[in-house]
Amino acid sequence: MALTFAWLGMVLAISFVEAPLKFRAPGVTLRIGLGIGRLVFRALNAIELVLAAALLAALATGGPAARVIVPLATAVAVLIAQLLLVRPRLTVRSDAVLAGQDPPRSHAHHAYVILETIKVAALLVGGILLLAS
Repeated sequence: MALTFAWLGMVLAISFVEAPLKFRAPGVTLRIGLGIGRLVFRALNAIELVLAAALLAALATGGPAARVIVPLATAVAVLIAQLLLVRPRLTVRSDAVLAGQDPPRSHAHHAYVILETIKVAALLVGGILLLAS
């Protein structure tokens, strides 16, 4: 249960607080913000993978009800989709910006935010169901 809420807190803090606010800080250009964001999200995603693996291991050994497994498995599936499908597209654009180019805006960022929102909802529901069981 603690793993679920730790993961949820990290995603909320980074994706929905730090990420948008860093671009409002004085002197933070798009290039600087992207450079910081890449480092932060690489670290977040690495920690998420560890938390997801630990959560899956705990679920496998604990035998929780299917109603608990579904939202938590959804969160793991969303993380995998973000890492395999969306992050590579974001990396291509940020590489270009960091190289001084001005590529067109990408819809991959919107996909990432939508998936983050789904992941947050899944973690919240899964955590609440774990508390109730």
